[in-house]
Amino acid sequence: MPVAVRLPLPVFFERETRHPHKTFLVQPLGGGEVQRLTWADAGQQARRAAQWLRERALPPGSHIALISKNCAHWIIADLAIWMAGHVSVPLYPNLTADSVAHVLTHSEAALVLVGKLDDWPAMAPGVPHGVPTISLPLCPSGVFDFSWADLQACASIEDDPTPDATALATIIYTSGTTGLPKGVMHSFGALGFAATRGTQLFGLGEGDRLLSYLPLCHVAERMFVELAAIYTGQTVFFAESLDTFLTDLRRARPTALFGVPRIWSKFQLGVYAKVPPRRLDRLLRLPFIGPRIGRKVLAGLGLDALRIALSGAAPVPEALLHWYRRLGLDVLEVYGMTESCGYSHVCRPGQQTIGWIGTPCPDVEVRIDPDGEVQVRSEATMLGYFKDPDKTRETLTADGFLRTGDKGEQDADGRLRLTGRLKEIFKTSKGKYVAPAPIENRLAEHARIEQVCVVGDGLAAPMGLCVLSQAAPSEARAALQGSLERWLQQTNATLDKHERLSRLVVVNGVWGVENGFLTPTLKIKRNVIEATYGAHLHAWSERTEAIVWQD
Repeated sequence: MPVAVRLPLPVFFERETRHPHKTFLVQPLGGGEVQRLTWADAGQQARRAAQWLRERALPPGSHIALISKNCAHWIIADLAIWMAGHVSVPLYPNLTADSVAHVLTHSEAALVLVGKLDDWPAMAPGVPHGVPTISLPLCPSGVFDFSWADLQACASIEDDPTPDATALATIIYTSGTTGLPKGVMHSFGALGFAATRGTQLFGLGEGDRLLSYLPLCHVAERMFVELAAIYTGQTVFFAESLDTFLTDLRRARPTALFGVPRIWSKFQLGVYAKVPPRRLDRLLRLPFIGPRIGRKVLAGLGLDALRIALSGAAPVPEALLHWYRRLGLDVLEVYGMTESCGYSHVCRPGQQTIGWIGTPCPDVEVRIDPDGEVQVRSEATMLGYFKDPDKTRETLTADGFLRTGDKGEQDADGRLRLTGRLKEIFKTSKGKYVAPAPIENRLAEHARIEQVCVVGDGLAAPMGLCVLSQAAPSEARAALQGSLERWLQQTNATLDKHERLSRLVVVNGVWGVENGFLTPTLKIKRNVIEATYGAHLHAWSERTEAIVWQD
């Protein structure tokens, strides 16, 4: 029997009534101090802010922007916007002023709520003239038109508003691996559909704990943290900063955690910085002692209470999945897109087949078109792209399937394996097509390769551009080079002849969000990498060494 879809605000009101004094949000304030907000606290503050928004007399369904790093008042502000009858438009907290201007102008934002940020002065010039700004708690100093205190001076709204399921709830701007970000429109019904069904997959409830650290403006964190907490009653802990991340993780001791592959890899590298890989491997192999060592490693990371570990945004190297399994933790892969509320495929506990993502989520239809593209359809599919009907028609088929742009295949049990991106496939000068993603996943299993991008459009053979981990410089160059050469040979042995890499190039510097090489969800921006290194590619391709070190 189909499960009835529950909408976000009514579910929040139920929680507010059922356990008003239970802790909902735990916010670090610095210096080891934290603020604990109950469901009643969050509801009361959201209701007062909603009343203030209503008093602005904006047209119903106005677009209200929210620019902030993850914090308790991100979620409270989102609820207030919905309670006031408006649409929330979250922005990434590290955009340039030009990008801020583009999103605020394109989305027709009427107001901007500004929260916890690292460099608001650099972003502030992007706010269009005449658009009022409101400072949230933890907001950096600056000149704002209104403060959160102004909003809290209002009386609370007296009703429990329930927007129609078809009403627009949010516009989520994609992180933009190529070109300008697109505004993905989602209804309350789509959010409710994904949250209602998604939260039933893992048996999480009011005694569970989440740590929020990936951008809440991204669909994955929005669904797995904000909406999952509302629908299950979990407590949400927030990370204060990168410097305090492990402390925050140990404080929260989450029972469920969503990460991207680079996060899981960084945990591993952190362990290897303290215990050499070979020594840890020997210890884990010991009978009786091995499992205890695994539990100790997880406890040191703050992951000892973890029951559900999920990874998305990109495939996880198989060697990394095996490593966590040896520690006693199954990292389960999930698959989804902003355009599908992140709700598409997930690996269920106890059903993991490494190399395959998992089966479709409940009530998701999947098909593979003749070109190998994965297409999905469910009630979580977007309404379309804001002010871009042409792109919407290009992305949604006539019968309502979402074109994911991913190539993939299904096994007899419906498990999905991704084999590359349609638009990332390039052609070498020999006329052969190469899908870079599977090769990158294989290369990334090397303990000293932190990031890798396979390029080769117009070259005689593809090559891999690599960023090494922080631990690599401590090794002798000759030993490291020998290790990379052997890894290149092993990788090439698994590839078809036209896919084999001519060499690996170890590039200088790092690929980060701050310098534009990664999206805020840590996906590589291929166009930026190709533009940065494009002038060197042909010269590198003519070198004879298997491993080239950038000067």
